[in-house]
Amino acid sequence: MTDNRGANLSRLVLKTAGRAKEKILQNLGKSDKTTDEIFEEHLINFNTQQVNATRLHKDINNYLRCIRAMQTANKNLMDTLSDIYEKEWVGQDMLYVQAQNNEMLWADLAHKLTDQVVTPLNTYQAQFPEMRKKIDKRGRKLIDYDAERHTVQQMQNNPNRNEAKYIRAKEQMENAKRTYEVLNSELHDELPALYDSRILFLVTNMQTLFAAEEVFHSETSKVYSELEAVVDKLAKEVQKGTLPRKPINRPLPITNNSAPVIQTSSMNSPPKGATTDNLPPGVLYRVKAAYKYQAEDVDELNFEVGEIIQVVEYDDPEEQEEGWCMGVKESTGQKGLFPANFTRPI
Repeated sequence: MTDNRGANLSRLVLKTAGRAKEKILQNLGKSDKTTDEIFEEHLINFNTQQVNATRLHKDINNYLRCIRAMQTANKNLMDTLSDIYEKEWVGQDMLYVQAQNNEMLWADLAHKLTDQVVTPLNTYQAQFPEMRKKIDKRGRKLIDYDAERHTVQQMQNNPNRNEAKYIRAKEQMENAKRTYEVLNSELHDELPALYDSRILFLVTNMQTLFAAEEVFHSETSKVYSELEAVVDKLAKEVQKGTLPRKPINRPLPITNNSAPVIQTSSMNSPPKGATTDNLPPGVLYRVKAAYKYQAEDVDELNFEVGEIIQVVEYDDPEEQEEGWCMGVKESTGQKGLFPANFTRPI
């Protein structure tokens, strides 16, 4: 077995060396070369098709990686929004549902692109390496045929040739020719068929890609429309001042000058010095602004020095806060909270 391996290796080396010699002679123009213009045209088309397939494969895979990155980024964003969107706010349940729908749409798009676009593209591109091997083999067999043909031509022109060697050389040439012609004929059929397949493949592949994108964008637009509606409702609640608020004791504003601070055992009881005569229904007493106050929240009053405010009861007694009163500005009728130590009873 070792002898057989050595003999095979020796033949392979000799054949490789013979091909290299023949190719050098052809390149130098010292021996003619069998040409096939139709095959050369097929080969140009094949090379172009392979380059385009490689580019498409690279860019589609890069596109899919970006889709998956966007899928992860979108999930992180939706998770963050769901966490910071407080449960008392309007539409919190809808926000969670639409975030889940959005995540499923991204996952569905990534799955479709992988299964219906990238996988067929992998199959399509896998044809090229095998076809390239066959083309290279044809090239080697063509060199073998040309080398045998040149050997026969040299012996044919030699009047002192050995006839037995000449006959054997002709047989080897015919064998090399048949081997080459079989491969050449197969490639003449296979290369045009492969080249023509590019159109149907591209149509099918791109139709699938664009259809998946169309469904994704159509459905995600509905999701984002719902999310926009949720935020719009929250904005309206804020504008109306009807947004539920957690009861939190407010720090009293700091004034530069000392002013009487209204301190009572009950926020509904008039402070010392306040009159309760001839007041409109629901008004506990009246106060006059001793300092200008700029509201720091949507449910607070703005007022200037000297403005009169009617103190009324809280709508919800549980929201009552120490040092703060609920009042209505007489000048505008606006209702809201204000710090008692910015006013004096009248």
